[in-house]
Formats: sequence, structure tokens, C-alpha cells
Amino acid sequence: MKTSDFSFELPEELIAQVPLKDRIASRLMLLDKEPGSIEHKHFYDIINYLNRGDCLVLNNTRVIPARLFGEKHPSGGRVEFLLLTRIAAKTWEVLVKPGKKAKIGDTIIFGQGLLRGEIKDIIEDGKRIVEFKYEGIFEEVLDQLGEMPLPPYIHEKLEDKERYQTVYSKHEGSAAAPTAGLHFTRELLREIEEKGVKIAYVTLHVGLGTFRPVKVENVLEHDMHSEFYSIEEEDAKVINDVKKAGGKIIAVGTTSTRTLESNADDMGMIKAGSGWTNIFIYPGYRFKCIDGLITNFHLPESTLIMLVSALAGKENVLDAYKEAVKEKYRFFSFGDAMFIHD
Repeated sequence: MKTSDFSFELPEELIAQVPLKDRIASRLMLLDKEPGSIEHKHFYDIINYLNRGDCLVLNNTRVIPARLFGEKHPSGGRVEFLLLTRIAAKTWEVLVKPGKKAKIGDTIIFGQGLLRGEIKDIIEDGKRIVEFKYEGIFEEVLDQLGEMPLPPYIHEKLEDKERYQTVYSKHEGSAAAPTAGLHFTRELLREIEEKGVKIAYVTLHVGLGTFRPVKVENVLEHDMHSEFYSIEEEDAKVINDVKKAGGKIIAVGTTSTRTLESNADDMGMIKAGSGWTNIFIYPGYRFKCIDGLITNFHLPESTLIMLVSALAGKENVLDAYKEAVKEKYRFFSFGDAMFIHD
């Protein structure tokens, strides 16, 4: 299986640069995974395709303002930090630009000394281990100094930080948003519950590996990044009860999908708990837990389009993407949505 098998032509003007004012106003493509048939709707129509007794699974991670701009002490050279993974209370794995300005033992100053980071180690891919020093609560300092780490294909400034958060975001820790969930409003979720659809939550802290291109031609040689996940007891019970009753499990986003499929046993049952997952889902994978997927339109040759192709079939997905380009759907993080169902 070749990475180039998942390529498609995408005009740059279709890459959404800003979110729509109304979350539910985005377009929605319905893709029936068996015949591959396509319908065009709007996201507020999603409620009509969710049935009583089904379960919608949402990732309630919250994006941290993980991009920091500081100066090397004492020389004053400008340095950018991107926080990736918290290793200990004050220690993070960090991506640094430019890397040559961040040697072991160097100190970077942020916000005129509100935050200081000392480079403790250099690890694979040039990432750094950084120990921070500050007064008070780290999250409050970060909220004051940090910026949202928008994907590299978004060039417009985000006016409202909350538009890169889902309305149900809860647990801080992501370097990127679980973007399929950006389409939901609290009102729509309430209407979905009133219809008799169960809602369960998982937490997966999204890493920047989400945006990392697949650099090998043989898909099987790709080294998948690891991400931390957790599932609460009550949410595992909701999912398992729906599964036992014959209802459908519909994941919102590839992150929810990867969490569920990492955790599920051969019968599709979920265990409460936490851990790290580097599951790589591509065509040929046999899904254990999920039956449907609500997702955005993904980058060519990405692990995300491979996951979607595993669920709906590569030809169906590429045909759907060709149709989306023709119909001028908006792509990627702030773009439109697709519901893969049967």
C-alpha cells in the first residue's frame, strides 16, 4: 500500500482559513460506506441521521495556548516554543524554532521573566526537554503568554480563542483541536440527547503528529506518534450498554475513533482507564467498536485520510473528496464535515 494512493488535488482556496460564525452552518456530506452514495446537507441536519439508542462519542480534550515566543538569555535572540507533551509538573517535551538557539543548559525568557524555560535535553527529531520556572499556576501563566497553535496551513489570525475549542472541551492538554467536534453547539447536543441518542466522552490529547506528513512511500513503514487518552467508568458503561443493546457507536473525529479502537476488546467492549496509543488505522483494519464517523476533510496522504478510507473504502473516500472539491466544500480544521454511515 503506497502513500501516494491517498493523494488528491486540492485547490488552495478551499482550505478554510477562518471558522464560520455559526458552528452548525457548515456543510455536511453524507457518505454511505456500502454503496458509496453521497448526499449534501448542512451540519444542523445531522440530528436526522442519528437514531434513538445510538451513542455519539466525543473527545472532550481542551487545547492549550501552546505556542510561546521568547528570548534567549542573555543574548536576546528570538525563540519560539511549541509545547507538545507534559512529562512532569514543570517539565515538557517541546518543539523549538530555531533549534540551533536551544542547546542543553540554555535558558529562554518569556513575558519579561514571567516564565523561564531551561533546556535539559535534546531528543529524537530535534525536540527538547524543557524545565519551566514560574510563580503561581502554570496554566494561568500559559493563558497569559501563549497563543493557540493553529495548523500550519492556516494563515489568518484567530480572533476568538474559543472557536478553536469544542463547546464541551474540559481537560486541558492538546496541541491541536479535535476539529470534527467544532461543528456542535450546546443546543444541538441537547436536541440530540432529547431524541434518545446517548452521549459519551473520551479524552485524547491531540499531538502535532496529527499534522505530520507521511514521509515514507510504503504506508506500513510509517512510525505513528503516541497520544495520551483516558476513559471514565461512566462513559465506558454508556458505550458498552449501547453496544450490547445493538445500537450504533458513532465517533466524532479520528481522535475519538483511535481512542475507542485502541481500548476495545474483540467484542467491541470498552474498559475505563488511561494510557498511550499509537494505533495506526489504514485500509484492511477491522473495526471493533465504531459503526460510524463524523469527521472533517483531511490532508492528502495523511494518516487521517487513511483512517477514513479504512472505514468507508479508499475508492469511496477519494470519489467523495473529488465531489467535495467540485462542490467547493471547505477543507481541514475550520472546514466542512462528513458523516460516514451505513
